[in-house]
Amino acid sequence: MAKQKPGKLNRLARLLPEGLLVDAAWMGRHGYSTSLRRQYVTAGWLEQPARRVYRRPRGAVSWREAVVSLQTLLDADLVVGGRTALELQGFSHYLTERRSQVHLYGPEKPPGWLYDLPVRTRFVYHNNGRLFGAGAGKLRFKSGRAEAGDFVTQPWGVWEWQLRMSSPERAILELLDELPKRESFHQVDKLFEGLVSLSPRRVERLLERCRSVKVNRLFYFFADRHQHAWWKRVKRSAADLGTGKRVLARGGRLDRVYRITVPKDLDGVG
Repeated sequence: MAKQKPGKLNRLARLLPEGLLVDAAWMGRHGYSTSLRRQYVTAGWLEQPARRVYRRPRGAVSWREAVVSLQTLLDADLVVGGRTALELQGFSHYLTERRSQVHLYGPEKPPGWLYDLPVRTRFVYHNNGRLFGAGAGKLRFKSGRAEAGDFVTQPWGVWEWQLRMSSPERAILELLDELPKRESFHQVDKLFEGLVSLSPRRVERLLERCRSVKVNRLFYFFADRHQHAWWKRVKRSAADLGTGKRVLARGGRLDRVYRITVPKDLDGVG
């Protein structure tokens, strides 16, 4: 065992960058038994920020390290989305800062240990099938076949790990899905005011795939209010707007074009 330790430790240093996290299953697949992991923890070569989770020590655990670890080392089909993705891409001055929450989107829930990590951030999971259907399936980053325009990457940390997140075009649809219970009409209105550089092609493609009538109507409503140049180049028949009325603001006024109720102090288009 003594002869094997240096080789195994050197190999672990190559496989597991400092600060990133892996679970016991990952360690087992790479040949590190329970007893060997226990030795490494006792010697300080590894630490356990949560049960059955390991990392090579490097300061305090951050939420970015956790998410990058899931995306890169553990092959989880999860992206940062919604409010968090918009904040990270420079729209935080339009939104109340709530970095105490990080919104994650994907076809399957993240592992339970993510919620046990010693970070001040609360992870909020959303099933991406809610907006884009069960057929949205795997995000398939490894094969490079993720839907064009849906996602972007942002370098982070000393080694510039690529943090995967929803593009602004997709993130705004994810945020609209949180209206009216968990987001504010007026904050979204201010946010839309700053969305001056969206890609009309991406917007059109996402609206065609979006299965939420509520989200589609809200997007059309806010886009009509602000009349950015990109909106004039979007095919208006792209989205399913459904039928009937939607009460989204109790005691609000009915927008006659998109048949949704909005706050009375938010000017409509109808």
